[in-house]
Amino acid sequence: MGEYAIQVNDVSMRFNLAKEKVDSLKEYFIRVLKGTHKIDEFYALKHVSFNIPKGDSFAILGSNGSGKSTILKIISGIYKPTSGSVTIKGTIAPMIELGAGFDMDLTARENVFLNGAVLGYSRSFMQENFDRIIDFAELWDFVDVPVKNYSSGMQARLGFSIATLVNPDILIVDEILSVGDAHFRQKCEEKMAQMKENGATLVLVSHSIDQVLHVCKHAAWINKGNLMMVGTAKQVSDEYTKNIDL
Repeated sequence: MGEYAIQVNDVSMRFNLAKEKVDSLKEYFIRVLKGTHKIDEFYALKHVSFNIPKGDSFAILGSNGSGKSTILKIISGIYKPTSGSVTIKGTIAPMIELGAGFDMDLTARENVFLNGAVLGYSRSFMQENFDRIIDFAELWDFVDVPVKNYSSGMQARLGFSIATLVNPDILIVDEILSVGDAHFRQKCEEKMAQMKENGATLVLVSHSIDQVLHVCKHAAWINKGNLMMVGTAKQVSDEYTKNIDL
C-alpha cells in the first residue's frame, strides 16, 4: 500500500449535553457549586479507525446523526477529538458547511476576496482568477448581490468554485453538493475527477449512492458513531443499503 493522505487512529468524540435549561451564568455557577447541574455525555464517534491512501476517492456513508460530519470536521481540524488522533499529509480544502466562511452581508465579489485572504491567497492572485471563479459558479448576473439573498444552490456553487481554485492535496466535500441542480452537480463531479487525475485525495459525504459509486473507489460506513465497515465503494454501499434502517 502506498502513502496515506489521511490516517484516523482510534478516534472518539464526546459532547456534553446539559439536561436542564439554565437561564443565566449566575444560575449555572450556583448549580455547579451545588452539584445539581446535570450533564449528559454523548459520543458522536466511538473508536473509529481507517486509512485513506494518497490519491484515493473515499466516501463516508451513514444516516443523519451517524457521525459523518463530525469525522469530517475532525479530519479538517475544526474539531479536536476527545481521544485518538488523525494524521494528515498535505493541504486540505474543506467544503463542509454551506456558507461557512462567507459574510452573508457581503456580495459574491467581496466574498471571493475575503475567502481568498482567509485561504492565504494574495489579492492580485484572486483578481487574476476572479473571472474563472465566477464563470465556473455561473453567477455573473448576481456577482454584486449580497450572498444572504442567494439560494442554497448558489452559495454551494460559489463555495465550490473558490475551494477548488487551486488543486489542494485533499478535498473534503460534505452534503452541500446535494443542494445544487443536476447540471452543476455534473460540473462538480467533472472537476473532482480532474483533481483526482492530478493526484488529489477526495473525501465525500453523500446520501446519493449513485454519486458515491460514480465518484468514489472506497468507502466507510458509520452508524451511531461506530465504524461498521470499510471496503470498496460497491461493497460498502451494498451493505449500507441492506441495513439502512438499522
